[in-house]
Amino acid sequence: MRKIVNVEVLENYELLLTFDNDIKKIKDMKPYLDKGVFEKLKDKDVFNKVKISFGTVSWGDDIDMCADSLYETSEEVK
Repeated sequence: MRKIVNVEVLENYELLLTFDNDIKKIKDMKPYLDKGVFEKLKDKDVFNKVKISFGTVSWGDDIDMCADSLYETSEEVK
């Protein structure tokens, strides 16, 4: 089970994720912005408040994503 150890907000609703194996990946969050609770992330102020919580990314109490899923669906930074 992967854990995220660092997250940085990039331009255009992307996140730079650093995992516990030192691999860095970029996750494009734009496809999620029209789905359910993720709609709140369209507000850049909300999106920019991303933090690490229990080894994954979180935006408060009601929005988070599985670290393993993020690992599998993000593009590795070479």
